[in-house]
Amino acid sequence: MNKASQLRKLIDAPGIIALPGAHDVLSAMLYEQAGFDACFTTGFGLSATTLGVPDYGLLTQTEALDSVRRIVDAVSIPVVADMDTGYGNPLNVIRTVQENVRAGAAGIILEDQMWPKKCGHMAGKSVVPADEHVQKIRAAVHARGGSGLVIIARTDARATHGLDEAIRRGRAYADAGADVIFIEAPETIEELRTVTSSIDAPLFANMIEGGRTPFLSAPELEEIGFKIAVYPLSGLFAAAKVIRRTADRLKGTGTTLGTDMLSFDEFYEVIGVPRFRELEAEFAVRTP
Repeated sequence: MNKASQLRKLIDAPGIIALPGAHDVLSAMLYEQAGFDACFTTGFGLSATTLGVPDYGLLTQTEALDSVRRIVDAVSIPVVADMDTGYGNPLNVIRTVQENVRAGAAGIILEDQMWPKKCGHMAGKSVVPADEHVQKIRAAVHARGGSGLVIIARTDARATHGLDEAIRRGRAYADAGADVIFIEAPETIEELRTVTSSIDAPLFANMIEGGRTPFLSAPELEEIGFKIAVYPLSGLFAAAKVIRRTADRLKGTGTTLGTDMLSFDEFYEVIGVPRFRELEAEFAVRTP
């Protein structure tokens, strides 16, 4: 069973899927080791960790795909790839989808923002006409072939045109062949409930600490009717705080003693040092 089939099995099974956002290979490995059934790449996180810049459409297709390939290769769980707008017109979307299939991604997210896009919880977004994104979704369905790649269609129209238009777009994207619908940044719990009561498709909720959408737990979102709950920036924000605290302590005191961190041996386990030692011993040159 390929990774896309594994993800589809999770979507078809009862219960909600909680997905953490991987901002690099190490975070994806830690999520797998924590027992998550799948994860996804966060465009915001990749932009921050790859370039050190905001999610303003500055990360290129090549840079995003390179990260996806490395993350997919490092873990055995399905990975959903955030592919922004698909990086162009329907022909560009076809290539983006084909590259993700070759990389082994289980699913992709394609949004209807106008390029250059922004983080879905930032101000100043704009969206393309709905019909344009419908064609991109149709192109994505065509390009995935028999791979089973899960296509998640996102609309940012709530911020620009209101919830009714966002719901209309969500329905149109489902009709075009999207497997999961992602209405970005509803602003109240009532709006979240309106989304789930208005669209007959598996639904995706984006939970960002301090974002525009009320921050709910996965069980709470399941009760409302969502199938996938993603927490894209929790790990990144937590890691940044710990790194900053460690840096401040070292700068201020000249030592990191007393800082909460993994031990040397614990980190060895995270990155698989014992496995490499076994390989090293197996293929060591034997001297007479």
